Amino acid sequence: MTRLQRRFEALGAAKRKALVPFVTAGDPSLDATVPVMHALVDAGADVIELGVPFSDPMADGPVIQQASERAIARGAGLTHAVDSVRAFRQQDADTPVVLMGYLNPIEIRGAETFAIEAAAAGIDGVLLVDLPPEEAGPFREAFAQHGIALIWLASPTTDAKRLAMLNQIAEGYLYYVSYAGVTGANHLSTDAAGTRLASIRAGCPVPVLAGFGIKDAASAAAMGRSADGVVVGSALVAALADASDGAQAAERARAFLKPLRAALDGEHEAVG
Repeated sequence: MTRLQRRFEALGAAKRKALVPFVTAGDPSLDATVPVMHALVDAGADVIELGVPFSDPMADGPVIQQASERAIARGAGLTHAVDSVRAFRQQDADTPVVLMGYLNPIEIRGAETFAIEAAAAGIDGVLLVDLPPEEAGPFREAFAQHGIALIWLASPTTDAKRLAMLNQIAEGYLYYVSYAGVTGANHLSTDAAGTRLASIRAGCPVPVLAGFGIKDAASAAAMGRSADGVVVGSALVAALADASDGAQAAERARAFLKPLRAALDGEHEAVG
């Protein structure tokens, strides 16, 4: 059983919702990445999504785009992200970590070479925004051989045929994009997303997490009613952006996430 499977099994047994924060590797500084990851776990994160800085992050809004630009200017990229997970594993052997980013940096390395490196570092999954399932064969095979889940995205525009295909190949969890658009926008309708989530969860063999538009405790609790968990990204990245050092970034991460954890747990108690 993988770390992701163990974590979601434990959450299901406890009837708790997953809280999955996203941060950009190398922002607000190179030496902040690992302390921030540990702080997020301290504050109640169940899984960490670590963004790989990329020069053309087409699915991301301005906050994460700018975080990528700052991180790249400091020299961060795929290597820094992998090295950060390796360092994180020295103290945390249990919390799943998923790299989130784009295909190009991994394709340059080669699927097999990257899979070997990622598994050795303790990476549990990869979400590649611009990798279509129809073209993912070599990546799926290489990742599967080394125990790395390839995480897929679904959205309000995903039709029934494509959703059925995603259900057949789903691993780890399915990331539901709560609205059509880029990260960090204010388009979230929890009622509309909730209806769609209920339908998707009914046929999905893995947990379904909702992301995009979740920015605070209230939106986390609202989406937690319908999803197996929530992903929070842009608001957290913005909160860390001007931290002066790793210690301050870690403290901000902890302070940001704790209310969301409390809200998700309180929401569960409220709905039974």
